[in-house]
Amino acid sequence: MANKPNEPNQPNKTDASGTADANGAGDRLTVAVLGPGGVGGLLAALLSRAGHRVICLAGDDTVRALRDTGIRVRSGQFGDFTAPVEADTELRAPVDACLVTVKQTALDSALTRVPPTALGDGLLVPFLNGVEHPATLRERYRPDRVAPAVIRVESTRLSPGVIEHGSPFAEIDLAGDPVPRPRLDALAAALAGAGPATRVVEDETSALWAKMSFLAPFALLTTRHGLPLGDVRTNHRAELTALLEETAAVSRACGAPADPARALARYDAFPPGTKSSMQRDAEAERPLELDAIGGALLRAAERHGVPVPVTARLVRELREAGH
Repeated sequence: MANKPNEPNQPNKTDASGTADANGAGDRLTVAVLGPGGVGGLLAALLSRAGHRVICLAGDDTVRALRDTGIRVRSGQFGDFTAPVEADTELRAPVDACLVTVKQTALDSALTRVPPTALGDGLLVPFLNGVEHPATLRERYRPDRVAPAVIRVESTRLSPGVIEHGSPFAEIDLAGDPVPRPRLDALAAALAGAGPATRVVEDETSALWAKMSFLAPFALLTTRHGLPLGDVRTNHRAELTALLEETAAVSRACGAPADPARALARYDAFPPGTKSSMQRDAEAERPLELDAIGGALLRAAERHGVPVPVTARLVRELREAGH
């Protein structure tokens, strides 16, 4: 989608009241975070520490905890710190951006906290697994303000407002093919200034499928076998290799590059005890993002006529197991 003719050259800025500054002066953003869990809580705390106004959107108990104590982060990369944030159950005023950091299984109910009229001209930035959510969100919000993002990080919410960042990295790819580039650049600069290595990528499809091609084999196999990555890559390597080839074939059919050999090398470099978030959800008896990952992969394969027998079997077995 082309930019609107009257699109400003610089992104809107907001003052402490959340009112847009038409002159674009200053670089302090107002950012809402929908779902301040492991990823959202980390980003909210980092942005707040960097001087941005942060409003976390969550349920009543989490809102009370964040208002009382802020967000406490334990991180080898970013240090241990506590950052104050605002908190509410619903977005009530325009923001520069709203980061959507809930899981796909909670997306529909969570979006009721972000009325399109309240978001207005703000960016909606989903950090979700899968490849189908941008189209869904563009049906509900301004299509040229939905900016999908991919994050590589291991971060866990221990309790409301308590975040443990365990990986020695936090990397973000920010995309959004129809989104005005100055808006993406402004948000990327804010995120990078707060800590995570952040870049704007040109091709939204490639960014989403790059993560999908890596995540799907990891999530499906560790969850199906109930084993950490080290055991999967040792005891189920043929299955892992076949699944990588299938996801790569689907990715290519969707117009995105894929390198299964490189993905396998990345798996081999991970600590053997690494678990996927889907596996952790299964262990905790939480709803799984099986449809957003495995289901989406099967639907894309069917659209493009790509055979994916290993993927189909794993998804079927996981569903039969009650997931």
